Amino acid sequence: MIKNLKTELLDEKFNALEAGNAPGQEVRQDLSLLDHLMKGDKIDGYPVDFSHGDVDAFPPTPDSESYWLKGFKQGGSQAYTEYRGAFNIRTTLAKDLSLFTKKPILADKELILTPGTQGALFLALGATVATGTKVAVVEPDYFANRKLVKFFGGIVVPIALHYLQSSSKNGLDLNQLEIAFKNGTKVLVFSTPNNPTGLVYSKEVIDKIAVLANNYKVTVIVDQLYSRMLYSGEEFTHLRSCKVQLENLITIMGPSKTESLSGYRLGAAFGTASIIDRMERLQAIVSLRASGYNQAVFKTWFNEPKGWLEDRIIKHEAIRDDLLKVFRDANLQTATPQAGSYLFPKLPALSVDLNTFVRLLRYQANVIVTPASEFAPHLNDSIRLNFSQDHKAAIEAAKRIVKMVKIYAL
Repeated sequence: MIKNLKTELLDEKFNALEAGNAPGQEVRQDLSLLDHLMKGDKIDGYPVDFSHGDVDAFPPTPDSESYWLKGFKQGGSQAYTEYRGAFNIRTTLAKDLSLFTKKPILADKELILTPGTQGALFLALGATVATGTKVAVVEPDYFANRKLVKFFGGIVVPIALHYLQSSSKNGLDLNQLEIAFKNGTKVLVFSTPNNPTGLVYSKEVIDKIAVLANNYKVTVIVDQLYSRMLYSGEEFTHLRSCKVQLENLITIMGPSKTESLSGYRLGAAFGTASIIDRMERLQAIVSLRASGYNQAVFKTWFNEPKGWLEDRIIKHEAIRDDLLKVFRDANLQTATPQAGSYLFPKLPALSVDLNTFVRLLRYQANVIVTPASEFAPHLNDSIRLNFSQDHKAAIEAAKRIVKMVKIYAL
């Protein structure tokens, strides 16, 4: 049967959302093919899934369960909040986020609670991207950015991120960005700290982004999910705290990663009131609200026990450093993450393509990673690891990756 044009357009739209490499998804494997391609025997080792953090190794914020139970016991008033979230929770959160980002937030107009930061990203792009809208998408960056832009009918304008150069040259290609703005790009979406590289944009780069976006009247959506997990000596600049204030800016944050609250599906977006209003209208149709009972767990965010966050950062930095040593000893070029829990090692030329190598890693070495092509279509030589894992298991798994690279290297 010949497909009609509408069906083809729908297929194209939903194909952009392919989720085979997403955390928790089992990539369909032709085991007979992998057997045929596999060189040598299987490599024994404890299974490690680097596609997402291990919340057993790093448990959720203390008291999250008791706060959830309080929300549950509160009953209907907590289950059926405003679409943008319970006002009392937004009021408290607005104060915490205002202090953290160094600029006031109006709880009633400028903040919405969402089902995870993924939900916030969907709403923000849905509120700002229409068919034909040109959107600057950083490469590499979070895989959902590019996919959602295409889903909403936008046109992706790629902007290069230099992450393997010396620190003085690291960062966004600002010349490309300005050219994109001059040529009619109306939205910029990016993450800092960057997912997948862990790069933190410098103050100079953030200030320049603010100036350019202001000059060309561009809407900016910035994902700051890991901005609380900064490593030794690193500093963070919030875009919303710049001297140049953008007319249309949405900042996305949430407690799902650093605080291991991903199972509660909690996110927050704050910024331009008119965009937040659009996001609420969209949320009212898509999911109604962030899960009512779960919203109570927001009360643990920014209110962890003394020393808890600092201890978590120290432990992650130790895992990061040991993993860097494993990969660099094997001559795998790897940028040093300045924040977050992602590592992005570059692989040598292999006898199999990247996606096949990723499947072989899972099948032959019991290690799950995410291919770089998820974060930039042209990247076929890198893998992403979320190293929020049991320390010993992570190091042993990294050694198995190195062994597999040696087996399949040309």
